[in-house]
Amino acid sequence: MKRSIVFPVLLFLGLAPAVLHAEEAVSWRGCVMEARARHPDLASSRALLRQAEAERLLAGSTLLPSLGVTGSVTTGGTVGSGASGASSLFSYSVTARQLLYDGRKNSKLRDASAESVKARESSMAGVSADVRFVLRSAFTELLKAQEMVELSSDIALRRKNNARLIALRYRAGREHIGSLRRAEADLAAAEFEVAQASRGLVLARCVLSSALGRRERSPLRVAGSFTAPVPETRLAPDFQAIARRNPLVVELEAVRNAAGYSLAAAESAFAPELYLRSSAGRSETSDWPPENVSLHAGVELVVPIYEGGAGRARVAGARAALSGKDAAVESGMLQVLDLLEASWKQFVDARERLTVQKKYLDAAVERSSIADAQYSNGLISFDDWVIIEDNLVSAKKEFLNAGGNLWIAEAQWIQAKGGGLDEVVD
Repeated sequence: MKRSIVFPVLLFLGLAPAVLHAEEAVSWRGCVMEARARHPDLASSRALLRQAEAERLLAGSTLLPSLGVTGSVTTGGTVGSGASGASSLFSYSVTARQLLYDGRKNSKLRDASAESVKARESSMAGVSADVRFVLRSAFTELLKAQEMVELSSDIALRRKNNARLIALRYRAGREHIGSLRRAEADLAAAEFEVAQASRGLVLARCVLSSALGRRERSPLRVAGSFTAPVPETRLAPDFQAIARRNPLVVELEAVRNAAGYSLAAAESAFAPELYLRSSAGRSETSDWPPENVSLHAGVELVVPIYEGGAGRARVAGARAALSGKDAAVESGMLQVLDLLEASWKQFVDARERLTVQKKYLDAAVERSSIADAQYSNGLISFDDWVIIEDNLVSAKKEFLNAGGNLWIAEAQWIQAKGGGLDEVVD
């Protein structure tokens, strides 16, 4: 009698959050759009990109003319006998300066900054791919948790009916006490799994909220079906071509290119610098505004002669940095190739495993239907019947897990390729 009360109570407690609060239905497309707009990792990456763009503009500003305006008022005089008193000097001028030649040092620094912007763009694409994977995983786990609540409730109801049947057969003398205790234990395990699945549902909702960039927690609900996507081809893709487009590899190559420009700039530091200067101004010792006009124009030549070896040290450091970036590109390429190979294998394995598990589930359902009729007619023993029932429960759980694993494996494959939130969503 107690067990007939425990199960409904557990079921109500497990589903209480959904009853007490209105569920918010979210689609995969809606999740992608929301994460793209408000996820903090993406916001941080955008800020770093804007910083790199500002640094590029700053580096390019040295190649443009500079213009300045100065003004001054100076008051002075002499001290002693016969002094004429204080006097004031008023002046203002406009000065322009333009770089004519520096061995292309500043242009190389500007190019290095441009490559740094490309590196930040690729880094942002990598962050987007990581956020997409986390979001897809959270979306999958919530869908799986929702279906697990329904599945565990169905299993608990089936276990409850089985326990009633065994109790009737026991009272009729057709089953022994061991069979009844086993049925009661199966029911207790099923009731526990209902409560466990309900707690897992709450956790999955929290994880998806975080993946969306939400601080608040709300009862979310997603829709979907764990199916095996039809591959475009059964042949393995061109991993080399995919790896070259991977954000990590593109970022490392941009960093390497920036190091190459920095080396060229360091080598150009030995070249002389030539500037064009011009100015126009007025000055007067008594009245404002001043009336005396002065015009100046000329060139300025700066020739580095000796810096105590600093220039050679900078070149040596830049050359070593470039060598290290070359090695980093090669290492990153190898890592991405291994990741692509592994992710593709796991994706294909998961897709085929789901197909196999579907066949096992269909077989378990058929066997269970036949076994129920046989056990009711006394054609099979309790032990054989329990084995078939347990196989059905296991087949349902394995099929659900296989569907979730397929979605995760697909998300890992997309992440390995560098697919982010900006791609077309389905």
